[in-house]
Amino acid sequence: MDLERLGGLSMHIILSKLTPQDAASVACVSKRFRNWSSDDLLWSKFCADDLDLSSPIDPLGNPLPSFKASYQTWREDFNRYPWPLVTRVKRCWDRLKEWLAINFPEVLSTLRKGASEEEILELEKSLKVKLPLPTRVLYRFYDGQELSSEESSGSVPGNLLGLMGGYSFYDHLVNVSLLPLHQMIIETKETIRHIGLGNRSKYVVVAASCGYNEKVFFLNCSTGQLNVGTRNLTTDGEMIPCVPSALISSVHNVKGTQPQDAMLLWLEEHVRRLQHGVIKVRKEGKVRSISLFPEVPPLCSLAVTNGVKVRASSVFVPELSTIQDDYEKFFFAYSIRMSLSPEGCIMNGMTFNSCQLYRRHWIIRCNDNIVDDVNGEAVIGKYPLLRPGEEEYVYESCSSQPHSPGSIEGSFTFVPGRLTDPKGSPFEAVVSRFTLVMPDYIF
Repeated sequence: MDLERLGGLSMHIILSKLTPQDAASVACVSKRFRNWSSDDLLWSKFCADDLDLSSPIDPLGNPLPSFKASYQTWREDFNRYPWPLVTRVKRCWDRLKEWLAINFPEVLSTLRKGASEEEILELEKSLKVKLPLPTRVLYRFYDGQELSSEESSGSVPGNLLGLMGGYSFYDHLVNVSLLPLHQMIIETKETIRHIGLGNRSKYVVVAASCGYNEKVFFLNCSTGQLNVGTRNLTTDGEMIPCVPSALISSVHNVKGTQPQDAMLLWLEEHVRRLQHGVIKVRKEGKVRSISLFPEVPPLCSLAVTNGVKVRASSVFVPELSTIQDDYEKFFFAYSIRMSLSPEGCIMNGMTFNSCQLYRRHWIIRCNDNIVDDVNGEAVIGKYPLLRPGEEEYVYESCSSQPHSPGSIEGSFTFVPGRLTDPKGSPFEAVVSRFTLVMPDYIF
């Protein structure tokens, strides 16, 4: 055969253009071809391209003697799933782990090792469901999180280590974690019984808040949709879809093109928001958590007045919303972050090293109609004093709407210096309009 006259480098270039399956088939041609197609440099390329592996390891991270052995092990372990789905799920987890390693390693350490096929089958048998393919693959990589409200990691309480993050306002604290399979069984049976869903066993509880306020996510194993409970969950079993249904496809079809359920789409969107800085880790004192309040435009508004910088954004709160209510159908929490520029408070060419909030003025709209015009002293009973270089003063509050979208805008009245020792005339710091809108993806 003419190809056998080529050197090893030329054959490596040719074989590297093939798929791993075709390269393995070439080994059957002759001994020389078998040697060429067994070159570990070739298989290191396949491992890098398909699995983003830089060293030969198995799916649990254990070292293997060669890249070829590594690739074969991965294919054998996931042979019942479409290979493009496996590589897609791995990329999702890899991006999430990379972000956590840099920004929130305490959460990274809570991820459990991947579940076995036997453990997945045990859940399906116990709950009488068939998990969608993408969710099965997600759990083959990592079996949720290992934490409880009593645990802590360093200075971070366990109930704030939820992978999906959360928010707080007044006494309402929510932080959502991914449940491991064994806890999914317990939570599903208890929740289904408690809310009276009877034989609707197609629902599985996959994520829940680990704080004091309950927020529960249900995967519909028949349709692949993810739902979150509303305020009427316990009385009427009311839920809201978390992902656009039109995106879900082939959730049980091994030969389907690009199978994707809501769990995979939900996690991918969460990773995208983290990587692009849409949401970030919030630090309050020494305590950190993933905050769902958006941090960048257009979801976060920004205005600077006389050196006072005000950022504002909102998040939909499904567990306090209800589709059946004509007046408080959509419930939102909003976060206001204010700070003073390093140059200080600047008015009419004069600079002051502090300013203090005195009053607030809110204009609240629903469908562009003004529904409330609020004037009052302080914010949540406080009069924050801003100084140059200090961290943002943050406060959270809430608002309900009969329709979506809505918005809030307004101003804060500040006094240069202090309220007890004013150095100049009061001024209005603008709060640019920020939206109250029912999102496509609900977290």
